Amino acid sequence: MDKTLDVIIIGAGSAGLAALREVHKRSESFLLINDGAYGTTCARVGCMPSKALIEAANAFHRRHSFDAFGIRGAAALSVDVPAVLRRVRALRDDFVAGTLAATDELGERSLAGRARLLDAQTVAVGERRYHARRIVIASGSQPVIPDAWRAFGDRIVTTDTLFELETLPRRMAVVGLGAIGIEIAQALSRLGVEVTGFGANPRLAGLSDEAVDLALRELLDKEFAFHTSASAELSPAADGIEVRSGAVRVVADQVIAAIGRRPNVAGLGLETLGVELDARGMPPVNPNTLQIADLPIFLAGDANGRAALLHEAADEGHIAGINAMATELRCFRRRTPLAIVFADPNVAVVGQRFADLDAAQLVIGQASFKRQGRARTAQHNKGLMRLYADRNSGRLLGGEMCVPAGEHMAHVLALAIERELSVQELLRLPFYHPVLEEGMRGALRDLSAQLPAGSDSDLASCGAYKVEALD
Repeated sequence: MDKTLDVIIIGAGSAGLAALREVHKRSESFLLINDGAYGTTCARVGCMPSKALIEAANAFHRRHSFDAFGIRGAAALSVDVPAVLRRVRALRDDFVAGTLAATDELGERSLAGRARLLDAQTVAVGERRYHARRIVIASGSQPVIPDAWRAFGDRIVTTDTLFELETLPRRMAVVGLGAIGIEIAQALSRLGVEVTGFGANPRLAGLSDEAVDLALRELLDKEFAFHTSASAELSPAADGIEVRSGAVRVVADQVIAAIGRRPNVAGLGLETLGVELDARGMPPVNPNTLQIADLPIFLAGDANGRAALLHEAADEGHIAGINAMATELRCFRRRTPLAIVFADPNVAVVGQRFADLDAAQLVIGQASFKRQGRARTAQHNKGLMRLYADRNSGRLLGGEMCVPAGEHMAHVLALAIERELSVQELLRLPFYHPVLEEGMRGALRDLSAQLPAGSDSDLASCGAYKVEALD
C-alpha cells in the first residue's frame, strides 16, 4: 500500500475503540486492525459476563438470610446452573453486539488479521504492508496459563472459557486469589460448587492493609476453603487434577487459572523499534502521553501491562488517540487510582495503597460495619473500612475496605482525593440517615479525632450520638 495513513490502530478492544473515537473525530485516514474476536475483553469475557454470574450467585445465596426476615421455605429453593449460564451468555452476547456497532460501518478501514511491526511507521498484515504517520498499539491481553498446564486440556479454565461451559462441575480449584480469582471463587461456591482457592500472594484481592485483609479472610472462610502464601502445582489424578500447595492436597474436576493476564505483544515486532525492551519484552512507555520512547508509536490499555481495568484502558485509548493526531504531544494527568472487586462485601482500594504510604506521616481511621444500623436492617452488617490521611494537613490520601456498597463509597472517596479534600472538609458533606455511607463517616470521624481540632462551631465537628440507630 503506497498511501501513508494518518494513524494505524492495532486492536479493537476498549483502548483501541477509545483511540478510534478520537482519531475518527479528526481524520478519515486511518486503519483499524484486529486479530481475533471483536467485542472487547470486558464485554465478551471480562467485566460484564462475570458480573452476570456474580449477580445470579448472590441472588441464590440471599436465601440464607430469609429466616432473619421472617421469610420461610428457603430450604426448598434450588439453582438451575445451566439456566444461569445461558442467561450469562445471553447478556454477554447483547453486550458484545453493542460494542460491535463501533466498528461495523468502517468498511475497508477495518481489517481482521495479525499485525506485525516492520518499523516505527510500517505494519504488515500477511503479505500486505501499511504505512502511517503514527501507530497506536492497543492489542489487549490474555490469561496467563503456564505451559505445563496446557497438557490438561479443557480441564484448565480461564475467564475466556468459563462462560462457555454448559454446566459447572462438582469440584473446582481456583488458582490465583486476586480480583478475578476472588470474584469467581465466591460466585461458584454460592452456586453450589465445591471450591478451593490457592494464592501465592499473602494478601487477598489486591489488598495491602493487613487489617482489611484479615476481615475479608474471616468472611470468605465461611464460604469456601482457600490457602495462600505458597504456589500451586498441578498433576494428573485418576478422577481429575490434583492441586498441591505446601502440605495441602486437593483433587478438582477443573482448575480455573486466575493468575493474571499477559499483554498481547508476542510476535508484534516490538524488537524492530530500536528501543531497549525489559525482561517482559516491553518497551519504555510514558504514562502521561502513552508514547513509546521518542517514537511515533503509542502503547495503550492492557497491552502496556500498567492496569488491566476498563476505565484505565478507555483513558489510555483517549490519550493515545489524541496524541496520535496531535502536532505537539500532550501530557495528561491520570485519574485517582481506583480498583474494585465485586465480592460480597465489595473490596475496594482507592487513592494510595496502605503499603505505599509513609507510616510516620500517616493517621488511620477505621469503621467496622458489624453494628452499622442500615447494614443490619439488610443483613449486610459485615466488613471493615480503613482510611488514610496526612498527619499534618489532614488531607485524605487513600483507603482500603471490604464493606457493603464499597463500590459506591469508593467513588465518593476517589472524588475527595482527586479534589485534595481534607477529612474536615469531607465531614462537612451531608450524610442522610439511614444510609451505609454513615459507616464511612464513622471512619472519617475516627481520623478527625487524631488530627488537630478545628472550630467547634463548624459542622465538620458535629459529633456522633454514640447510638447505633442514629449513627
